[in-house]
Formats: sequence, C-alpha cells, structure tokens
Amino acid sequence: MEFAETKKYGAFIVRLARITDIDQIVKINRLTLPENYPYYFFVEHLKEYGGAFYVADIEGEVVGYIMPRIEWGFSNVKQIPTLVKKGHVVSIAVLEKFRKMGIGTALLQNSIKAMKEVYEAEEVYLEVRVSNTPAISLYKKLGFTEVKVLKHYYADGEDAYLMARPL
Repeated sequence: MEFAETKKYGAFIVRLARITDIDQIVKINRLTLPENYPYYFFVEHLKEYGGAFYVADIEGEVVGYIMPRIEWGFSNVKQIPTLVKKGHVVSIAVLEKFRKMGIGTALLQNSIKAMKEVYEAEEVYLEVRVSNTPAISLYKKLGFTEVKVLKHYYADGEDAYLMARPL
C-alpha cells in the first residue's frame, strides 16, 4: 500500500499532524469554529487516530487541520441496517485568510484516503451546520450526500446535516 505522509500542493503541504502542532490546531479551532473542544480532546484524537489526522502547513505555519475518529456503528449509507467501521470527521477548519486555496479539499481527501487504507473504514460521515453553504458544497463535491437533519444539534440550537459517503 502506497501512502503519503506529506503531499505538496503549490503554496501549501498537507502532512500528518504531530504533537507539536496541537497548540496551533487548538488556536485554529478557537478562531474559526463555534464548536471548541478541550486541549486534551485534540491530543487523544491525535494519539488514537494520528494516521488520518492531517494539517495544512505553509512555510512551517499550520493553517488548517482535519481531526478524525474511527468508530463502529450502523451504516449511514447502506439501505439495510448494517454494523460497519466508519470514519467520522470530528472537526475540520482552515484559517480564514487561507481559504479558497483548496486546503479544505486536500485535507479531506488525504484523511478520507487514510481512513480507508490505514483504518479500513467502509464509509465516512460528518455533521455540518445547515447554514454552512461553502462546507456543504465542498462535501457534495467530494461525494457526500445529506443523510438526515439533526435537529438542534449545535449548542446554539442550529440544526446540522448528517452527511456521509461510502469509501
């Protein structure tokens, strides 16, 4: 199995996250998303699922990340209720001034590939605010479909789409 730990994309590289990146990852999370996780949450996810936890790096600065989890549960894509191993995109974010460069796409593509190749996940899913049109558009472009609406999913009461795709 050929697997790239680091990939160059013009102005940025996508590489596996390191423990030394956690401070920058937490900072990006706080600056860009209303859903903030405690520091240890990022550390635990990196320890457990580091083979699919990526950052985007521009000249040594982390400007985006994707934090996944691998879990067992009922399929979000199969018609018949089936227990499957699935990847979960827990959090993905890119600093605002580095958006529209393809960083989110590259992070998602690398993490999804690793979920399948490293962790043998059969599908991947995520939750996204129903108002987050740019993210929904990106996910659809990468083959995700809206599975259902999760009412009042976020702390502020906003609904989320549960989106999924097979791997």
